[in-house]
Amino acid sequence: MSEIVPFRGGLSKRESRAARRELDRMEARAQTALGRIEIEADLQVARVHGLAYVGKQAMQATAIVSELEDQLGQMVPEARGRLGGIADITTLGMAEIVADTVRKVSR
Repeated sequence: MSEIVPFRGGLSKRESRAARRELDRMEARAQTALGRIEIEADLQVARVHGLAYVGKQAMQATAIVSELEDQLGQMVPEARGRLGGIADITTLGMAEIVADTVRKVSR
């Protein structure tokens, strides 16, 4: 079995400076790479939050539209078909906005 023997010889000043510069460059590259990862992660989190906000607002608005459709339909039963059509078009429009947000945010 071989044993690791510590290096006892010293580097020349020139070699020492060259080694230090290389280590500094490696450290700078690593810091840059980590910074990029952190920035990308923050960006992805912002995308998730933005999309969740738009989706939540659309769901709340859809619930309000559905509730109003039901209330008005009870008041005027003859209008149920028309109210349903308007409610469907409105919620479809909101769904399109959510889908458009997904496309914009996920780029």
